[in-house]
Amino acid sequence: MASCQNNPKTPAIDLANFDTEVAPDADFYQYATGGWQKLNPLKPEYSRYGSFDMLRDNNEKRINELFADMTARKTAPGSVEQKISDLYKMGLDSARLNAEGAAPIKAAVEKILAIDNRAQLTEAIAALHSSVANPFFSIGVEADLMNSSMNALYASQSGLMMGNRDYYLDAENEQFRTAYKAYLAKIFALAGIPEAEIEKAVAGVMNIETKLAEKMWSNVELRNIPAQYNPTSKADFEKRYDAIDWPTYYKTLGVGDFDTIIVATLSSLDNANELLKTAPLDDIRYYLAAQYIDSAANYLSDDFQLASFDFFGRTMAGQQEMKPRWKRAMSVPNGTLSEAVGEMYVAKYFPEEDKARMLELVKNLQTALSQHIDALDWMSDETKARAQEKLATFTVKIGYPDKWKDYSTLDIDPTKSYWENIVNASAWYTADNLAKLGKPVDKTEWHMPPQMVNAYYNPTTNEICFPAAILQPPFFNPAADDAVNYGAIGVVIGHEMTHGFDDQGRNFDKDGNMNNWWTEADAAAFKAKTDVLVKQFDAIEVLPAKEGQPAIYANGSLSLGENIADQGGLRVAWTAYRNSLEGKSAPTPIDGFTDAQRFYLGYATLWAQNIRDEEIARLTKLDVHSLGKWRVNATLRNLQSFYDAFGITDGAMFMPEEERVIIW
Repeated sequence: MASCQNNPKTPAIDLANFDTEVAPDADFYQYATGGWQKLNPLKPEYSRYGSFDMLRDNNEKRINELFADMTARKTAPGSVEQKISDLYKMGLDSARLNAEGAAPIKAAVEKILAIDNRAQLTEAIAALHSSVANPFFSIGVEADLMNSSMNALYASQSGLMMGNRDYYLDAENEQFRTAYKAYLAKIFALAGIPEAEIEKAVAGVMNIETKLAEKMWSNVELRNIPAQYNPTSKADFEKRYDAIDWPTYYKTLGVGDFDTIIVATLSSLDNANELLKTAPLDDIRYYLAAQYIDSAANYLSDDFQLASFDFFGRTMAGQQEMKPRWKRAMSVPNGTLSEAVGEMYVAKYFPEEDKARMLELVKNLQTALSQHIDALDWMSDETKARAQEKLATFTVKIGYPDKWKDYSTLDIDPTKSYWENIVNASAWYTADNLAKLGKPVDKTEWHMPPQMVNAYYNPTTNEICFPAAILQPPFFNPAADDAVNYGAIGVVIGHEMTHGFDDQGRNFDKDGNMNNWWTEADAAAFKAKTDVLVKQFDAIEVLPAKEGQPAIYANGSLSLGENIADQGGLRVAWTAYRNSLEGKSAPTPIDGFTDAQRFYLGYATLWAQNIRDEEIARLTKLDVHSLGKWRVNATLRNLQSFYDAFGITDGAMFMPEEERVIIW
């Protein structure tokens, strides 16, 4: 790396984060983070704000500085600097955006609304699929789950602008449907649809989306990966889904030749096919137009952007005001040319010594997880051997990719509208994805850029990845003692490793192929244990009943994989930390806390946050992660080492041993 700016020192454990009026055995999350919550009240632009968001805020400022520097310099045409700076400047240029109004979308919307027979639908749908939206279904290339070294074509359900079928179907979501209709009416009007047509247009969109929702798989059903692996010959696929003129679709989208397509959600695609043949053509036209306008809204004039925010931000997530324009403008090139930005980011902000320390931590966590697998009392030696093979072959990616993505053929042209550039960039990414069809999987590719505050496990490559941006306090703190770092980044590492053995990851072998390497008895034992964890989380009331709305409970089935990984990460990181002390003197307390207490305080700090009720309700419906409070309290209640650390023998945090469950 060319240069590096280290973070200023951050306290390993900040005593200001505590709420000492609450005892650890009553509510550990509040005890460990209540002070942080008071010190970091929610700003109007946020629906939730936590440790992740603090780092993202810091990264936004860093990246914005990089962009501001670029815009002040003359950049070479066709360079990534030119593409980033021009895209950034277009997002900032409110005068131009407001002067253009709906003009950038006018021709495309008119073309969609001019469709007068079903034969024209294929080209319209393919055009949307190639760039900005996925009405009715989606097509894309991913690793073949049964032959993970090769890329294959997939088809899956898609097409709901509210994102989840429950918003269309459940009685308690009527207020969202009402607000959504108002949003559709607003963007139709802004796009120039005659007022006399708008009520009919909104009704048409709701008709199509509601009927799609009725047969869509739920988020919980989508966790069943084997059920979504349905290889189908090209001929059978085209015969079954006969509402589309497939040769025209392939040509318009740019799909190359193939023999087999994997259909993920057979029944929902059957339903989409039937709707394309039988739903009123007017309804379909309005639905396709709404998909296009909605996709464009955040790249048009202020009235479009505000309409989108009022529904998706204010109504659905509880945000009180939009993010400032510079943040919105900055996020576009940061996402569109993400690895180019990442290369600049790590050159300036990522210390190489952090990568070496992370590699050592990962090795220690692998050793600890191996010990846990050996010690399992519910798994046979045969399955343990397969689990150990898988663990030993993990690929570890830390910081940034060894080779960077080539954006030389991506054109950003400031003489075109902001939206036209977004459409072209989206089409570039679609073509980039489809070009992989039938080719070997590039296992060096990263699925997150270095500047993203996150981490992941990918089952088809059996890899764990930790981008540079997460390697900052409170996740990784070079100034902190080992207990705190193992409780923070150590748990994150263990969490991602455990994903290789959660309810989804366990379906894949050491080579990344979907392959049942479990004995029947071991699979049954695993299911019995995970059922206990599901019930524990199902019992959590995340929001009490109010104003005629029923109480909302956590969804233990939806969040099962993350809950398994949280528990596994904690247990494995604790073992790795204890291993690191072998042959050393016992650590002395710091700030009055033992090393064991500091381990668990380091973990709780990761999930410090404030969150609005609307966002609690939305995330409980959509997010596979549990809410921060319960990632702490509900997970720790299963761990005896936590009780021992704080001397907990009763209280709200205490769970009798016979009710606890330990998986990995």
